[in-house]
Amino acid sequence: MAMTLVELLSDPALGLSAEGAAEPPGQPIQWVAVTELEDPRPFLNGAEVVLTTGLRLKAGAAQRAFVRRVHETGAMAIGFGVGLTHARVPASLVAEADDVGLPVFRVPYEVPFIAIGKKVADALSADHYAGLENLLEGHAVLASALLGAGGLPALLGELASMLGTDVALHQYGARIAGASPRRGAAPTSNSAPWHRLPIATGLKDRCTLAIAEPYEHAAIVDYAQSLISVELTNQARNRTGARRAAGQLVEDVVRGTLTGAEAAARLAGSGIDTTLRHGVVIVDVASGQRRALRTLPLPDGWDGVSAALVDEQLVLVLPAVAPAPADLSRYLHGAGLTARIGVGGTYAQPNGLRWSYFEAREALQRGQALNLADRLSLTSLLMSGADVPLADLAAETLTPLEAFDRAHGAGLVTTLRRYLDLDGSIAAVASDLDLHRNTVRYRLQQVVSLTGYDPAVTADRVHLYLALRVRSLG
Repeated sequence: MAMTLVELLSDPALGLSAEGAAEPPGQPIQWVAVTELEDPRPFLNGAEVVLTTGLRLKAGAAQRAFVRRVHETGAMAIGFGVGLTHARVPASLVAEADDVGLPVFRVPYEVPFIAIGKKVADALSADHYAGLENLLEGHAVLASALLGAGGLPALLGELASMLGTDVALHQYGARIAGASPRRGAAPTSNSAPWHRLPIATGLKDRCTLAIAEPYEHAAIVDYAQSLISVELTNQARNRTGARRAAGQLVEDVVRGTLTGAEAAARLAGSGIDTTLRHGVVIVDVASGQRRALRTLPLPDGWDGVSAALVDEQLVLVLPAVAPAPADLSRYLHGAGLTARIGVGGTYAQPNGLRWSYFEAREALQRGQALNLADRLSLTSLLMSGADVPLADLAAETLTPLEAFDRAHGAGLVTTLRRYLDLDGSIAAVASDLDLHRNTVRYRLQQVVSLTGYDPAVTADRVHLYLALRVRSLG
């Protein structure tokens, strides 16, 4: 450890003795400066011990001025060598030092100044060497924590213990991991002061390492930043590949090209046990933000959730007992993403996964930030069957109406949709679209003429409703 003034004065090999009444400071000595100048200020940086024989300090005024100038620089003490110019430490120098609170000590004639400098330099060198040893040991601890089973959370835990304060990792503006130096301690509030350091990932994710104040720079933090940067970059690359591969598997199951025992086995290989109930959550974001879904880390508590990319949407397969989708919605909002979430029901078996997927897609059409499926709808059930030609049904039914609307601006599809949404009320449709009731009746008659289906007949109404729902779901 670096040497303090008290430790220097108590070294019996040097035989130094304190003069005056000023108390020695407790901080370590940073250097020893030897000078015979009357004004050594240009050559001092502060926290030094200044040694002199007082060669040019013969008058009391010069001695007092010397003390004031040394004190101005922030020096820690004056060591006065006796036996050459002065037989003892001048009283005026000691008195002035007492007035400004600067310690003074006597250096015997037989003790060379270089011996004092060597003592302090050896202590500084030992302190520096110990610091390097501790830093290298810290490097090894952090690297081992990261490469072990604990990953980033383990690294953050070790870093929090080393710094003695809370640390947290934020990506896309939201907290994704954190640790406290005390086991079981509650994390520091986000409203408390934090020191934030950037983490380079190559992505526009505003990734930062936050360290709770008070914080003074520590070299181990620089190494932690580098480790976290490399790890997050690797995670992003691996996440993209894993989600694309999982997306192909989910697509095969949803489209019915992978079924039965083979589907169950393939899903089990991806961490989805279809003997248990699972639900699908679909995340859709604004078109300019879809690249973020490839690498977006999931928030705390979502690490075990299977994630896939399907049609540029993030598809999450959650066990029945899982984090709340509302937490995910808040996380996405905090990450700066304009997101909609569709949540399907929970079912077992691969077919159940298909039902939940189509439920989630149907729920997305409501357009809210969080859209929950109330129950398994007829549309979702039919869409989960690959042998049900719903797309053909929708095209055959709606194409004549869409072509007529393009040619004449008749609004037949809009009128039909509102008629079905408003439970077949002519009056409600007329009010909603600001039309005369006879206009609504005329348009509905055109629908019958062009499609052969009458929305006033229950069976035909179901057919038309399914066609519109399938078309809206893509």
